[in-house]
Amino acid sequence: MTNLDQIRAWWEERLPVLLDEYGVPGAAVAVDLAGEVTDHGAGVLSLSTGVEANADTLFQIGSITKVWTATLVMQLIDEGLVELDAPVRTYLPEFRIADESAAAATTVRHLLTHTAGFEGDIFTDTGKNDDCVEKYVATLSDIPQLFAPGQLFSYNNAGYCVLGRLVEVMRGKPYGACLRDHLFTPLGLTHVAHGADEAILHRAAVGHLPPSPGEPLQPAPVWSIAPSNSPAGSLLAMRPRDLLAFARMHLNHGTAGNGMVVLSEATAKAMREREAELPRLGVMGDAWGLGWEIFDGESTGMIGHDGTTIGQSAFLRLVPEHDLAIALLTNGGNTLGFYHAVVGHILRELADLDLPAMPVPPADPRPVEAGGRFLGTYSSRMFDNTVTQDDDRRVWVTRVPKGLAAEMGMTTTTIELVAFDGDTLIAKEEEHGFHQPYAFVGGTPDSPAQFLHTGRADRRTAR
Repeated sequence: MTNLDQIRAWWEERLPVLLDEYGVPGAAVAVDLAGEVTDHGAGVLSLSTGVEANADTLFQIGSITKVWTATLVMQLIDEGLVELDAPVRTYLPEFRIADESAAAATTVRHLLTHTAGFEGDIFTDTGKNDDCVEKYVATLSDIPQLFAPGQLFSYNNAGYCVLGRLVEVMRGKPYGACLRDHLFTPLGLTHVAHGADEAILHRAAVGHLPPSPGEPLQPAPVWSIAPSNSPAGSLLAMRPRDLLAFARMHLNHGTAGNGMVVLSEATAKAMREREAELPRLGVMGDAWGLGWEIFDGESTGMIGHDGTTIGQSAFLRLVPEHDLAIALLTNGGNTLGFYHAVVGHILRELADLDLPAMPVPPADPRPVEAGGRFLGTYSSRMFDNTVTQDDDRRVWVTRVPKGLAAEMGMTTTTIELVAFDGDTLIAKEEEHGFHQPYAFVGGTPDSPAQFLHTGRADRRTAR
């Protein structure tokens, strides 16, 4: 048996067992090893219908879409239509955020690397028409600047919507048409959809969520979030094999498996080089490139991206050194644990690699000297996070949802934090299948932290 034969046999035996173990309704997975692709699906599309999932099932890929948006931008750079370090206003003169000087200084590179510095979790619904991304970008004029462009990494959905608008303007057509003409067609994709109207023509999965914590999963009340966020990841869906056609193009230095040149070799290589470093979080990459998430792991150069939408989670990993790509798409449950079980096994079998270990709190954590460094309130448009210390010297973070988070029914939570690594504390208990690290960054070691960083940098608003 070849290695891929062994993987196929393992899937058939183990995937249904793992779906049950991690409470995942359905999943599809695919592997590309040196151009040979195999795939498999199991479970159901929806718990309400019981229709079986298979290898051709379309799942939403969520924020993996950002790498597709980045690729569209890099095509423009290849063609000499856009410069990486030019101000965004060179191409979008109407681009406005609350800080005028920051808006003028923000470059295309800043947006691609999540270092633009303005608040990024903005999900304004501006309708379903072809102008929804244009209208969305026009709503950003009051969005606050958290730090100077280029100073820090902070994951930014809104920034990728701005990039999507840049692509629309330079191509003279809507974002969905740009995807179709410049990626779907040259890659030869057949099972892909940009939105529910297209997905319904295929075997499409439905996301699942618990009505409240601890309750059984139910099909999500809606299929996707606002179309205005499509360049950041609100609409794009596909089967794993088609996602791997995109990955194969990147592994082949810009040339698709069918021989079509999608990116120049130099540009494809540049996209996965380190551009921005992250605090030690353990649940995201160690660094970011021009769209790609970079995982240090065992220094093998693993890159990828994850995606989460309403009740669906997607994982894409590429290991260029082993000419290997893996796509795992799911529709609810403990998807992070499921990912570690499935993708972890594939990496060990095909590349003799382990996934980076998930962060866990020390068995006997040192006392936390919270003082003025950690304590205070850190805010975004979605949440207020207040860090306190009680009389027993235990540290807590209370998260209060507001805005869209409150409208979605999220509730206030209080979690104990313990010492982890320097100025990074970690949740003592699991939430959503992992222990969330909380990095306190900015300022001097003896001064109040400027930001509470969990992948997003929430600015201190009160002591």
